[in-house]
Amino acid sequence: MIEQMKRISLIFALLAAIGFGGLPPTTANAQEEGLESLRQTESAFRSVAKKVSPAVVYIKVEKEISPQEQTEMLPFGSPFNDEFFRRFFGESPHFRSPGASPQKRLEVGQGSGFIIAADGYILTNNHVVGGADKVLVKLQNGREYTARTVGTDPPTDLAVIKIDEKNLPVLNLGDSGRLEVGDWVLAFGNPFGLSHSLTAGIVSAKGRSGMGVSDYEEFIQTDAAINPGNSGGPLVNLDGEVVGINTAIFSRSGGYMGIGFAIPINMAKGIRDQLVEHGKVTRGQLGAYIQDLTRELAESFGLAKAEGVVISQVMEDSPAEKAGLRQGDVILKIDGKAVDNASNFRNRIALTAPGTRVRLAIVRDGSQKQVDVVVGELARGDGERPADGGKLQDLGLSLQELTPDLATRLGYEGETGVLVTAVNPGTLAAEAGIERGDLIREIDRQPVRNPLEVRQRLTAKDKKSHLLLIRRGQGSLYLALKTSN
Repeated sequence: MIEQMKRISLIFALLAAIGFGGLPPTTANAQEEGLESLRQTESAFRSVAKKVSPAVVYIKVEKEISPQEQTEMLPFGSPFNDEFFRRFFGESPHFRSPGASPQKRLEVGQGSGFIIAADGYILTNNHVVGGADKVLVKLQNGREYTARTVGTDPPTDLAVIKIDEKNLPVLNLGDSGRLEVGDWVLAFGNPFGLSHSLTAGIVSAKGRSGMGVSDYEEFIQTDAAINPGNSGGPLVNLDGEVVGINTAIFSRSGGYMGIGFAIPINMAKGIRDQLVEHGKVTRGQLGAYIQDLTRELAESFGLAKAEGVVISQVMEDSPAEKAGLRQGDVILKIDGKAVDNASNFRNRIALTAPGTRVRLAIVRDGSQKQVDVVVGELARGDGERPADGGKLQDLGLSLQELTPDLATRLGYEGETGVLVTAVNPGTLAAEAGIERGDLIREIDRQPVRNPLEVRQRLTAKDKKSHLLLIRRGQGSLYLALKTSN
């Protein structure tokens, strides 16, 4: 009897240990801890929304388009066909204003922005407000204002506008340099005109360049859902600090497909200051063409690793030439910080004030050395670009290196050549039949691999006409381009 009672007691003890038919304590505790973690995240999102939303604005713009402009541009600009890249300006239907001339059209668009100063300064994208005749701003509380454009900077796609009001809510600007892949971020804006929307996601990647969206690129990539109308809105961290400005999406449908891009706020800060103080931006330059150092190039230069960028050309009487830099020098560091790629190096020089002395760590003929360079001033419209860009203004041609990302998006996988990103109407390039999105494979039966080679061939003084082999879509064709009349 005593033994039987011991066995029964043991059975009850075991049942109690596993919760008597319920979940084991460890499982129940883990489940509750998981729910509590979600509640904390939920609370964090609510807190950020309350903090940020009052300083996010809805922007509506109007522009009267002439017949000539209607043939020159897609609605408010896009670097390629809408199928590939959209700056999600909010493509509202076009309509003709009452009483307007039949030859003109009123174009309407929408976007977002956020207040950066209590006296009415607002940061947004250039492609949202650039060239607009009228800019209207609406706050979360419903109040509406007519804004004036303080300054725009197309190369970075940034702009500052201002409304006449005081004591406005302001967003704090964070440090985008501290972002890590996997960090939570929240995107605010007005997608499809749905005012003050919030979406959450993570930082998917950093330092994205070569996208063909703007001249100076170092985008934050995020999977936070952003759509047409979000452009110019803030991307914030869980502290409610702005870490980026929503600028572009990759989409084949026109809507969210899991990939969005934001301008890092650290890049925007200096641009903002110059636009507010001077209404324009002054940039630094070295006067040298640079390109990424591939593994093959590194081997050719006798380097063990493909680190840094290589100088492909030094301009005469430039800061680079005066400092003694040469063609073939490999730049490893600037002021002690490693150079990741040509785009990164160019951005850092451009954001350096003219007259500043910088120290470059270079490799020349297998030996490392230090070179001090006094940064010069980049003239407005100047074309100091690395191998990922270039502009032949006289011909009306804008070019871009064919990066692997662009090759995939445009269907040029496995091809080599130089991508045409813009053709100005009425120019020699337009008359030759060159179109945006074309891939220039050869000039005068010689292959071209970067914009610098195209520039050198087309600006040769001994030729007035050139034969171009173009890849367009799935086909190829020859075009004759005159470089002078």
